[in-house]
Amino acid sequence: MEFKAMKLKSLYRNLLVVAVLLTAAAGCKKDPNNPGKEYAPNMYLPVGYEPYKQEKANPINPQGLTMRLPVAGTVARRNYHTSFGSSDSAVVDLMVYNIPADSIEIAEKVLKNPVPLNEKTLAEGKVLYDRYCQHCHGATGAGDGKVGAMYKGVPNYASDAYKNLNEGHIFHVITHGKARMWPHGSQINPEERWKIVHYVQKLQKGA
Repeated sequence: MEFKAMKLKSLYRNLLVVAVLLTAAAGCKKDPNNPGKEYAPNMYLPVGYEPYKQEKANPINPQGLTMRLPVAGTVARRNYHTSFGSSDSAVVDLMVYNIPADSIEIAEKVLKNPVPLNEKTLAEGKVLYDRYCQHCHGATGAGDGKVGAMYKGVPNYASDAYKNLNEGHIFHVITHGKARMWPHGSQINPEERWKIVHYVQKLQKGA
């Protein structure tokens, strides 16, 4: 009798194992695009429509899409041609910047300012510097702007540690930020950043 009970117990255990394996096999789909069953999707799916995601059909837009096509004539800020000079000396620069934030050494080695240095571009650089940089870095680049005085740690461009930083380094830091400085790539287009670089290099000389 005891032997029979042990045999039945073993049989039930084997049946349970087979049932678990069959359930697991049934849950495996051959379609790699099928995410399977989602549990508690309200924990990670937004209620509203996210502009860069297509989690659900949008009943208002064509084809149920969340993101709309750009307006006709829209110019991409990260991919545009800018011309400098004239006649035989004309240069067209495709201002695309793809150097990662953690690769400042590469920027220092390969980047050269495509914007010609002259009184006009230097004056434009000053206007942009006053608009985006002066509140932290100060009017002369001494790190004594009103925000910088509260924020602390803003460098002096003319100090020994910063006066020799090259154009690629400065452009990269404006784009991606560094230490306590936040990135400004989304606010300032590449051509404007290069003009600011010209003006910062002027301040590096204490001028």
